[in-house]
Amino acid sequence: MTLLTTHTADHITTLTLNRAETMNPLGAAGDGDAFVAACDAINTDMGVRCVILTGAGRAFSAGGDVKAMKERTGNFGGNAPTIADGYRNNIHKILRALYGLRVPLIAAVNGPAIGLGCDLACLADMRIASDKAKFGVTFLKLGIIPGDGGTWVLPRVIGEARAAELFYTGEVINAGTALDWGLVSRVVPHDTLMDEARALAAKVAAMPPHALRQAKNLMRQGRHTSYDTALEMAANAQALMHVTADHMEGVEALLEKRAPVFRGD
Repeated sequence: MTLLTTHTADHITTLTLNRAETMNPLGAAGDGDAFVAACDAINTDMGVRCVILTGAGRAFSAGGDVKAMKERTGNFGGNAPTIADGYRNNIHKILRALYGLRVPLIAAVNGPAIGLGCDLACLADMRIASDKAKFGVTFLKLGIIPGDGGTWVLPRVIGEARAAELFYTGEVINAGTALDWGLVSRVVPHDTLMDEARALAAKVAAMPPHALRQAKNLMRQGRHTSYDTALEMAANAQALMHVTADHMEGVEALLEKRAPVFRGD
């Protein structure tokens, strides 16, 4: 079954993991290419200003396909070099594609987000959880390690100590604990999750598209650069924004005490 469904309306693209009957596992042949195609299309479409990622059915994503691990098929078949190439050429494509999105990404976590599924959610800029959501990075319980870069991303979201607790114990936490730990920014009733996600996305999508992409890039680059470098990048990006029609629209709207209408000019 096709992994992703895509729907775009009002400058918002919703990506839905679409293997509900098996809790949206990841890693089947072609999954990486599906994410690359979807994210490349978003990045080249200036009409898209925000993305929501969610799962169909009762799970966000249960992570890697444990049945395939047992049967040593697909991504998990062959010798060690073959399996490593499977990660590089498929699973890592999923992660790189999401990480490379140039517009803000909201994860609407509708249920369990386990292993690779949890790490996928952590690549989002914002995470909203249903009160039915659960989070865990249970790789060690299966005798493996996070082969998806989770040891890089999770500590950046919740800090080294709490990430270590999750990795080394395999504990699964509920939505309330995820909120307390800063893994998500809010927990909402399950039935209102997508309404809440779309409302947040609409606020993002109301912003000027060029400035949105520049702001995300500066936040991303700020993780790795010095303060002086960040200031230089900000000066150059800001200069570009000052000569846009959207900047003038924002200024005029503020002075006229009305809501701005940004067109990407």
